[in-house]
Amino acid sequence: MAGDSICWTCRCVAVGVMPGNVGNSSHVPRTDKFSACPVLAQSDHDDHATVAANLSSGQSFLQKRQCAFQVSPQNSNYTAAGNVSGSVQLCESTQCCVGYFLIIDGQPTVDLLACDVAEKSCPDEVCKAQTRFGGRLIKCVCNTDLCNSNITWIPESDETHPTLSYSSDGTMKIVVILAVTMALCFMVVFAKRGFFKEKKENTPSLDDYTFTKLCSCQTVKTSETDISDIKLQQIVSHGHFATVWKGRHQGCVVAVKVYPAGWKDKWSAEKEVYELPLMNHAGIVPFLGAGRKTDGSWLMVLQFAEYGSLHSFLCKHTTSWTSSLNLCQSLSQGLSYLHSDLHKHDMHKPPVAHRDLSSFNVLVRADGTCVLCDFGCSTILRSCSGQRHLHNRMSIMERQLGTLCYMSPEVLEGSVNLRNTWCLLQGDIYALGLLLWEIWMRCSDLFQGTIVPQRLLPYQSELGVKVTLENLIVHVCYMDQRPSIPKHWKLLPQGSALQELFEDCWDCDPDARLTAQCVAERIDRLASFQSDYSQ
Repeated sequence: MAGDSICWTCRCVAVGVMPGNVGNSSHVPRTDKFSACPVLAQSDHDDHATVAANLSSGQSFLQKRQCAFQVSPQNSNYTAAGNVSGSVQLCESTQCCVGYFLIIDGQPTVDLLACDVAEKSCPDEVCKAQTRFGGRLIKCVCNTDLCNSNITWIPESDETHPTLSYSSDGTMKIVVILAVTMALCFMVVFAKRGFFKEKKENTPSLDDYTFTKLCSCQTVKTSETDISDIKLQQIVSHGHFATVWKGRHQGCVVAVKVYPAGWKDKWSAEKEVYELPLMNHAGIVPFLGAGRKTDGSWLMVLQFAEYGSLHSFLCKHTTSWTSSLNLCQSLSQGLSYLHSDLHKHDMHKPPVAHRDLSSFNVLVRADGTCVLCDFGCSTILRSCSGQRHLHNRMSIMERQLGTLCYMSPEVLEGSVNLRNTWCLLQGDIYALGLLLWEIWMRCSDLFQGTIVPQRLLPYQSELGVKVTLENLIVHVCYMDQRPSIPKHWKLLPQGSALQELFEDCWDCDPDARLTAQCVAERIDRLASFQSDYSQ
């Protein structure tokens, strides 16, 4: 404890490695701890003297757990877990200390040290490192004072293991000769909310659906278009694979999506979705045709949406309760139709998972309704009689399709269950919950007497403008955090219904999320609050 006492005074915590014996799980503490302690101002010594005096006087917080403390701005919610003095935190309501370390350029870097706000139990007295996400993250949880300042590695060989040195500037340097190899662990879900309430009603069985190529039992229409009279007028937006132009075709204003010659596969994949039977729906942008230019580029002609993307619309406009409801109803109804399995007049539209649902891939028409677009990453869930195929392998890139801040926890983890293609549809529901939150966060009727918040993407206020995959994994998967809901909404008549809707869409467990049809029905019921607002 001498080392710990020194570092308590110096306002820094020594972090060491405690390697276990090879061949068993016992742990032998090392004595070669290192610390870098800066010279402190007198006020710093006074703070720690006060803490020491309180501890010796037997005050009530003597029984509270003490944890090493260091948080980044995006993890500031951990500050509320207990009183902080320098680099030590006294836990208010937990006996667990936690440490998170990101692997950056092959080296662990402290991301968070604090009292735990997520785990309900922590049986280990020492902080045993758990490697997650293919070695991109290390987590440890323990139940003794300042235990998160020591990370215990269980080596697989007798090779020398270095010491992690943590100083007050929050940096660590380590050379790991042989890292722990362990299976990816799924986050334990506590207090799951109402798994099967209403969301499982009339849920179609998708066990037989696969995402193989087009089956012979399916029929599609073809839509090669004479593009000779298409006039490209101005660029509307640039995407990763294509550029969208405003143009004219047969005397009408249209949107023309232009793919470079090298992206024919993306053009073909999106075209295949649009050409599915029974794909005509008010919530899906009308497809007018496709063709190829003489320069080799590939064109897709779509109905023009006057307000552009939902992202652009929300940046420029606030909305009333009625217009917000209109946006959300049309959006959820469009996704419900996309997910539906329809048989009509000897035609079959299988379910389609969008897989890149975001405010950039939803358009707003002149009447204030939303339409879905951009199906280049989508998966058609087909089921052919006599044919049952299942892909058991998928690359990390294919598992992690989509726009980063809209990726569901299972997509972020790369743990999409390929034996249950239902999981692909439920990834869309997670993104839908974020979109509904975005829309209502710009509703002026929900902020009467206050300023409507500036338009932000999900997690932008918590993680900053440049959201990284590593920070999003920690925030969404391990801390189980979601975009914040204004506290005053609890006082509104529809506040609890909105919060429950969001939470039932972005639940960490895909099976606990609503279906798109249930979301649409929930939003329809919200229309009863319309009379509370002036038109």
